[in-house]
Amino acid sequence: MDWDHLRVFLAVARDGQLLSAARKLGLNHATVARRLDALEASLGTALFVRRPAGSVLTQAGEQLLPVAERVEAEVLVAFEGLRADEADVSGTVRIGAPDGLGNRFLARELGVLAARHPGLTIELVPLPRAFSLSRREADIAIVLDRPSHGRLIVSKLLDYSLGVYASRRYLERAGAPRSKEELAGHVVVTGVEDFAYAAALDYATALEVPGASLFRCASVMGQLEAIRSGVGLGVLHDFTTVDQPDLVRIMPDVAFVRTYWMLSHPDTHAVKRVATCRAFLTRRFAEERERFLPFGPAGAGV
Repeated sequence: MDWDHLRVFLAVARDGQLLSAARKLGLNHATVARRLDALEASLGTALFVRRPAGSVLTQAGEQLLPVAERVEAEVLVAFEGLRADEADVSGTVRIGAPDGLGNRFLARELGVLAARHPGLTIELVPLPRAFSLSRREADIAIVLDRPSHGRLIVSKLLDYSLGVYASRRYLERAGAPRSKEELAGHVVVTGVEDFAYAAALDYATALEVPGASLFRCASVMGQLEAIRSGVGLGVLHDFTTVDQPDLVRIMPDVAFVRTYWMLSHPDTHAVKRVATCRAFLTRRFAEERERFLPFGPAGAGV
């Protein structure tokens, strides 16, 4: 079975679109269609139902998918095995992460790793969304909820805390509430429920009480900027505020602890470039544990 045909099959299966898969593979649409036709002809069965809205796997395609993924994993491991040593780590690793963590911690840290390995290209995707490792949307994903199913390698990175913050400018203007009962008349900066992609984000509505005005923003970075600029008060990750002297932690009784989990796919987690990134992240999170729980477990709420 031709590996190039299987590679095209995997790209279309994961993307659902021939044109999009062709772009990612660096091929034209006609080449992708021709290779799929050749693969289907060699197997004597259709692998996709091709529709204007996209390509959907047939039963035969579903059966071929795990086989193709195992072949892909073996090819990746074989290529990696030809590299001489750790100094030769190269290739691309895509890391998906929540936007607050990605922008306020990982961008700097992964830049250090990239500098150590000039042949390694790191694609950091710090977005408020979930990532599918089976569809190869990322090689490593850092998530808020531990997965309960799926073929994944899961490891706990650390716990982190969140608290209620306001800028000094806002507190001078509106005063500092001491409890949720005193939030009436204040502006609360919070998330947008429709974009809550994880159960761990259930703290987003903690300050939504009668009499409080709301300013909603879907991203953590947007909420941080709104609170820092004096729009209102809201819940922020403690580690995102360590270099923000104009932010004040208030209402200590309203605080939360959540967990970051690191995921990788069992077919690729041992590939040298992925394993190098995983080891680096594990070490750096362990070294920065106090940054993520600056008030200790006892002072971080529930």
